[in-house]
Amino acid sequence: MRDQIQQGNISAARPLNREDCKILGLASLGGALEFYDFIIFVFFTVVLGKLFFPPDIPDALRQIQTFSIFAAGYLARPLGGIAMAHFGDLLGRKKMFTLSILMMALPTLMIGLLPTYQQIGIWAPLCLLALRILQGAAIGGEVPGAWVFVAEHAPERHTGLACSIITSGLTLGILLGALIAMAINSLFSPAELEAWAWRVPFLIGGIFGLIAMYLRKWLHETPVFLELQAKKHLADELPLKKVLRDHRLSIVISMLGTCLLAVAIVVAILMTPAYLQKQFSVLPVDSLRANCYAIVALSMGCIVAGWSADKLGSGLTLLIGSVLLGSSSYAFYHTMSHDTSQLTLLYPLMGFTVGIVGAVPLLMIKAFPAAIRFSGLSFSYNVAYAFAGGLTPVVLSLWIKSDVLAPSYYLLLLSAVGAGLGGYLLLNQRRHLCHSIR
Repeated sequence: MRDQIQQGNISAARPLNREDCKILGLASLGGALEFYDFIIFVFFTVVLGKLFFPPDIPDALRQIQTFSIFAAGYLARPLGGIAMAHFGDLLGRKKMFTLSILMMALPTLMIGLLPTYQQIGIWAPLCLLALRILQGAAIGGEVPGAWVFVAEHAPERHTGLACSIITSGLTLGILLGALIAMAINSLFSPAELEAWAWRVPFLIGGIFGLIAMYLRKWLHETPVFLELQAKKHLADELPLKKVLRDHRLSIVISMLGTCLLAVAIVVAILMTPAYLQKQFSVLPVDSLRANCYAIVALSMGCIVAGWSADKLGSGLTLLIGSVLLGSSSYAFYHTMSHDTSQLTLLYPLMGFTVGIVGAVPLLMIKAFPAAIRFSGLSFSYNVAYAFAGGLTPVVLSLWIKSDVLAPSYYLLLLSAVGAGLGGYLLLNQRRHLCHSIR
């Protein structure tokens, strides 16, 4: 027994090796491409609205319908994530990890080949909706699956760093989507875009997604799952039932962390470019360029946050990071209200502090025992993300009508939640430390 404990301690203390780096590389590549597939839709909503709905309806209604199809992907996330997590806890992490990218790649490829309203009538938007729901189900399983997969492969003292590299890869998928959209709009005329060029980014995403799925065959099942399987310690009942019954505090902590992640990304990265254009008359090319810089800074910030969580703990990292996020976002939006010349300096700075979201996966990994980890993390993450990610644009749009600096105050409130969560985790950690000493 002593030898087994010693071997476990050695495994936990070892540095990242070449095999770990291969796993992180393949998982990050697949995650980036899958997030690209999920997000590319939003960059082409205008042309998709023209092609997949009747030409005689008002433009405003057409855009509402198109964004509703985009939102359907978010609503499908919890269902897909919970279903894949269930089988991931019972049948293996790798199987679901591979299935999620296939479920994303094929619908993306099919969207690129889909007939338009002019060709098949009402079936065009219905098919687009169905494929978008499949994409949502896939991304609901991919993100939690990737975190669990790499966390159970990496040495324990590098778990936060490994998960943050995956998170960084997901944000680079957003950047890739923005760059591809900018390239397509620059290379082709509006007529060419509507005729056929809009299909290119979806075909690219589908093809590269299938390649990434093929590369994942070189990954191996996690040692943690194999040990659970060998010792017959897998969940002996419905994993989600056990999560809901025995781990309610873990669910609350994980959901609060997810709200921090979701709202920070939606407000600071996805909504701010359009906000700058509309409220402060920033040129689209300038706001999008600064947004790309902010996404790169965000990716770097994620890795720093994950490394810090390993070294300092999730509580202190979240506490410090949330204070920095609140300070930088307040400075950014208030400065933009009277001096947009600081855009390319302050936007990346805020993006870097948004990288505190890179510390969130570690606290969720540690919140649940291995036998039900996938189900617990996936349920908490996807339900909270659907709620926070779906509600934020609506609330913020209404708030901006009465206060142009609403995004600043929204992120300040979010930062307070993050700091409170960090403080709770820090006190809880010290309480356990004092108890163990006694």
